[in-house]
Amino acid sequence: MTEQLQLDNGLIRISDDVVAKIAGMAALETPGIAAMSGGLSEGWAKRLSGKNVQRGVTVEVGQLEAAIDLRIIVLYETPIHEVCRMLQQNVREAVESMTGLKIVEVNVKVEGVAFKDDEM
Repeated sequence: MTEQLQLDNGLIRISDDVVAKIAGMAALETPGIAAMSGGLSEGWAKRLSGKNVQRGVTVEVGQLEAAIDLRIIVLYETPIHEVCRMLQQNVREAVESMTGLKIVEVNVKVEGVAFKDDEM
């Protein structure tokens, strides 16, 4: 789906994929995040729909608001609750500042823990 905003000068269209990409980039820039978690269901969704689904990010965009779900892997020995709060804030700020959408929620699901020596 593509979000449309009617302005005085015309329409602005923001694709869900764009919002997902911004959220994913902001998430990976957050200290303590080892990687995004794609999961099996995302692999099937990509095969069935033919769409390039942003790994570990699901967005639901409305008229002027959006909700974001993130699936992440955190680094071992980092305080998970602090990393998740920082992640929510970073993603909210990045998406709101770049798109003008109001982010109503950023849900985080921690799906794993990685050691610094692990390869992602």
